[in-house]
This record gives sequence, C-alpha cells and structure tokens, in this order.
Amino acid sequence: MSLIAEFTAVHGRPPSAVWRAPGRVNLIGEHTDYNDGLVLPFAIGLGVTVAAGRRDDGMLELRSRQAGGATVAVPVAGLEPGRPGGWAAYPAGVAWMLRDHGVRGASLLVDADLPQGAGLSSSAALGCAAALALCDLYGVGLGRPELALLVQQAENRFAGMPCGILDQTASLRCEEGHALLLDCRSGAAEPVPLPLAGLSALVVDTRAAHALTDGGYAARRAQCERAAGLLGVPALRDVTDLPAALAALPDAALRRRVAHVVTENARVEAAAGLLRGAAGDPGARLGALLTASHASLRDRYEVSWPEADVTVAAALEAGALGGRMVGGGFGGSVLLLARTDRADQVLAAVRAAYAGRGWEPPRAHRVAPAAGARRLS
Repeated sequence: MSLIAEFTAVHGRPPSAVWRAPGRVNLIGEHTDYNDGLVLPFAIGLGVTVAAGRRDDGMLELRSRQAGGATVAVPVAGLEPGRPGGWAAYPAGVAWMLRDHGVRGASLLVDADLPQGAGLSSSAALGCAAALALCDLYGVGLGRPELALLVQQAENRFAGMPCGILDQTASLRCEEGHALLLDCRSGAAEPVPLPLAGLSALVVDTRAAHALTDGGYAARRAQCERAAGLLGVPALRDVTDLPAALAALPDAALRRRVAHVVTENARVEAAAGLLRGAAGDPGARLGALLTASHASLRDRYEVSWPEADVTVAAALEAGALGGRMVGGGFGGSVLLLARTDRADQVLAAVRAAYAGRGWEPPRAHRVAPAAGARRLS
C-alpha cells in the first residue's frame, strides 16, 4: 500500500502532501562540525518520507511503518523535552520548536528506506522531513539554513542528542551531483562537484548499530570543549599551530582529540580543492584522504569499531582506493571508494572477511550525490 493510501485509510482523508528528506554520507570531515570546523557531506538516495495533514484538535499524531505502525499521540501544547522519547522525539522536537511559529496539530505517517543506526543520519532525515511538512502545513516561511538550525536544536534540546549542524544542513541543502562544503561556524555552504565517472561510492552498513545518545559522542564533544578552553580559543577550529597546542595540553587524550580535529579540517580543505580542480582522475588522491581520515578517527579520536576497521582493511587489500568510517562512530557504516570495475571484488573481499570472523554479513549500497529534502506532491 502506498503511503498516501495508508494515510487515507487511517485518517479517512488523504494527506495534504508528501515530503522526503535524504540521508547523507559525509565524504570527509568527521567530528569537526561541533568544533566550528569544515565538513564535506553529500545527500544520498535513501531517506525518510512523511505524509502529513493538519488537525484541528491540537494533537500531534505520529505513526511509523518502521515502528510496526505504532502510534504516538500527544498535545502539541504539552510537548516537553524527553516526552515522547524514542523515534518520536525527532518529529515531536521539531513540532515543539515550531510552536512559536504557529504550528499546532498534525498527523504524520513516516516511512523510510534509510536504515536506522547505520550512521547515515536517519534521525536528522526524519527531523528534516517533519520540519518541511509542518512548515508547509502552517505556512511557516523559514529558509533552509534557518530550518537546519531549528532541526539541530530540536535534536539537542528535545531528543538529548548533542549533534552539530552537519546532518541537517546536508539533508536540506545538498544538490544532485555535488558535495556540500559547509563552514559550520559561518554557515557558508558551497556546492562542490563530486564526479564519480569510473568510480563507485560504496556504503557498507557494518550491522553494528550505534546510538549516539549513549554517552560516547557527548564525551568526545566535552573533551573538545575542555581542550579549547585550556588553549584559550573559542573552538578547536581556531588552533593554527598544532605542535604548540599539543605541547600546551596536559592530557594525552585531549592531545589526540585536538590532533584529529585540526588535521581533519585540513583534509576537508584538501578534498574540496581536489574536487574543484578535478581534471583527469582524482580517485586515488581522494581515496588516500579518506583512508587517512579513518586512521585518525580510529587512533586519535577513538570512535571506530572492529567491523569498520576490518571493512577498510579488507577493501584496501582488494584494491579499493580508500575508505573510512562515517558518522559519529561506535557503530554504523563505512564509505569505500573503488574503481567501478573493481567494486564487486572489493565488496566480496569485505563479505569474506566478515564470514571468516563469524560476523553477520554486512549490507552494501552504491550511492551517488542526490538532491536535498523536498516536497514530492
């Protein structure tokens, strides 16, 4: 049954419209966003779709196919951080943030082909799809940058997820065929062509699910804030002399965190420059940057996990150009870059590595830079 038909069957009337927000893969620039740094994500074809209609009773009714059709209903006027929780916190948090803009009752039916817990930003996609729906239903005229900030604040303040602005901006502002170079301090965003002729971008869902509200992500963010305070800078983005900064920090863990953030920002700049001037074949150089990013996330930021490390190692041995974990870490997905004529061999090698360790087979998706969130009907 289509989403429109199901909404009609449940509510006795068709939805006002249907909206879709994509997930994202961050090409490079991990854990730099909340340090006021640079990121280079691109939207993918997988995403979250919402059919919605207004209600006159002030209730927010949320129903998800992925939650077995479970329904959460709460008065919009009674929304408060933490209630409701779970998946419903993301659209509910958006409604909570939009109350001051006149948003009241609505029914939302959610469907997704974007896997949850895979590090592909399913929570941000859900929030962005809900935000577009509620804004259209109530005529709220927020621009995409403002809407991205609102969805981020909903995650921070309502769902208890201390994320940066990367995921929401990517879902709302990316363009087909491009990555998005985002300055997370100024909000400046530049589409950068991402040519994949002869190349395949492979997302491997390691099946090691992550939950970024479990404390590890928040702990890394707190460490970065502490390091910035000790160094006397507003954020780690402002560290310009890395050796001097490392010498000034008393704690080895803080030194590792700072080293990752500073070098990762440099890798983002290098990747964007490579893509802007891409003449000929940028694949090998781009792949090397991805692999260097993974090593830094594994060794300096310490957010990788065994399946991710095995995925990258097996892929490189099979001829991949590069690879790295994506997302906040502690589980989720890996991005691999390979020549298209070697992509099947690379994935076969990864699956063999999993089988040899008795792990559940990974899921793999071939992705390409897609358009951002939009109204479908």
